Amino acid sequence: NLAFNAGMTKPSCLVKPVSLTRIPGRYLTHQEGLPKLPVPPLNQTCDRYLAVLEPIIESEELNQTRTLVEEFQRPGGVGERLQQGLERRAHKAENWLSDWWLQMAYLDYRMPVVIHSSPGVVLPRLEFSDRQGQIRYAAKLIAGVLDFKTMIDNETLPVEYLGGRPLCMSQYYRVLSSCRIPGIKSDSVVNYASNKTPPRHITVVHNFQFYVLDVYNSDCTPLTVDQLYVQLEKICNSSLQTNKEPVGILTSNHRNSWGKAYANLIRDKTNKESVRAIQKSIFTVCLDAPMPRASDDMYRTRAAVQMLHGGGSRWNSGNRWFDKTLQFIVGEDGACGLIYEHAPAEGPPIVALIDHVVEYTKKSDIVRTPMAPLPMPQKLCFNISPELKKDIEEAKQNMNIMVQDLDMKVHVFSYFGKNIPKSYKLSPDAFIQVALQLAYYRMYQHCCATYESASLRMFRLGRTDTIRSASVDSATFVRAMDDQSIQKVALLEKAVKAHRAYTDMAIRGQAIDRHLLGLKLQAIEDLSALPDIFMDTSYAVANHYNLSTSQVPAKTDCVMCFGPVVPDGYGVCYNPMEEHINFAISAFNSCADTSATRLAHALEDALLDMKALLEQTPKAKL
Repeated sequence: NLAFNAGMTKPSCLVKPVSLTRIPGRYLTHQEGLPKLPVPPLNQTCDRYLAVLEPIIESEELNQTRTLVEEFQRPGGVGERLQQGLERRAHKAENWLSDWWLQMAYLDYRMPVVIHSSPGVVLPRLEFSDRQGQIRYAAKLIAGVLDFKTMIDNETLPVEYLGGRPLCMSQYYRVLSSCRIPGIKSDSVVNYASNKTPPRHITVVHNFQFYVLDVYNSDCTPLTVDQLYVQLEKICNSSLQTNKEPVGILTSNHRNSWGKAYANLIRDKTNKESVRAIQKSIFTVCLDAPMPRASDDMYRTRAAVQMLHGGGSRWNSGNRWFDKTLQFIVGEDGACGLIYEHAPAEGPPIVALIDHVVEYTKKSDIVRTPMAPLPMPQKLCFNISPELKKDIEEAKQNMNIMVQDLDMKVHVFSYFGKNIPKSYKLSPDAFIQVALQLAYYRMYQHCCATYESASLRMFRLGRTDTIRSASVDSATFVRAMDDQSIQKVALLEKAVKAHRAYTDMAIRGQAIDRHLLGLKLQAIEDLSALPDIFMDTSYAVANHYNLSTSQVPAKTDCVMCFGPVVPDGYGVCYNPMEEHINFAISAFNSCADTSATRLAHALEDALLDMKALLEQTPKAKL
């Protein structure tokens, strides 16, 4: 199962074509200057593969795998043939991986996007004294997104850099005016941004009812915050009763079920037009009803589940269109954030957009201008046949089962942040990852396959590769940590530096996971049988990520969250701030062996113990 913090919207050819002409501007010139994603040397990947198996595979199995790997990479063998095929593909394609990855990790993945694929983001809590407060904030938020959109449209988005190298900016051009479309066996993604007449509206959902809100005046200027406020108020006043049939909840179902229901839904002309209006919209704003009250320390956890799934059919799960790439959520009770469909983009571009919008909402309002009356936003109508009613009931039940099963814990680690590892010249991300290894080891007495997403945006159309946090060095450290007789500081330092080295290797396109996947997919295209190396138990264990993790740093004091990628695993996302770290940890209640709260406590202890270890050593020595 590869549908975790990663993904790829297809370059135009596989996205349903929606006019392919872009005005050649700075964006294209910049993109063409980026290097192509390399295909790493076969022997290098084979050696590194054996090294990452060492901490997670029993020695007998590992010996068997060694034999298979040697066989696979021998001169003139099957590995060499597949490698050559991959190199030919890399020569011809703009990015040898991107189409495959989008298809495999997202569009062919049939689990619901809710919890299993789409990440949510919790913003700092706001206090609204009344519904006016909710609407006023939503109006500012919309204006902030439109302000960011202007930079995308004018191609004036500042190019991002990593280690002095420019990054691919294509994901920014894919998150607005785009939507996932369900299919019976596989989905697709459409993007309307480069249409001859790009969309000028957003969709607003309130009480399970969808509205089209035009956000541009006839002279193409965006509506002001005041104008947006007036329009949102009209929407709220005309949707005071909740809609009996929350059509939006269909988007939370298993993809095959939703694909069938979708074909059914759009047979009706009115429904088809309503669905098309949602798909085409620039983004969606969900004006949520208040959720059950939570104590202050539970508040962020409750907000996280509201962003991830809406809380179930009784609460806000019907107030969504989960296929929409971007949905901003503004709760009447001040819970705010967003959820995004993962196929078009990773977390960092989404967070850059959030940082911009949050700054924008803090600006004081500009002088009020006299306003010409604006037309009433259009309500989208749906004709619900008995068959669709049945589909909606089924989706509600399935959603409620998923809601019950998600074990979520947002934990603010308040003792220190990036400041401590940095004061010892250690990478904060590597320090946190080693702490995760220690926490997991203490809970289960063994190391597990761990996924951390690494950005491949140094390359054209680059998405992610895997940083494998369970290393020989991290395993040596975590096994030694609770043994009083061993000097551990050097082991900790070595583990942190090994993680940092793997990260550097991954962002330069030299990690092993996407390469192995490429060889496997090349084999599926070329050969009748899969090479033994991919049928081996070790390969299955290596890809069963009990820890699926991602660092998503933001200027805003927010945290991203996502579900585990295996039934007995954890999803861990974190935002390291200067003096604290926001963690969102998820697990499934249906697994007796996992507990998000237990891992949160173990992680806190691990971080504090590692800091204590560093403090025993004078800084000059490190």
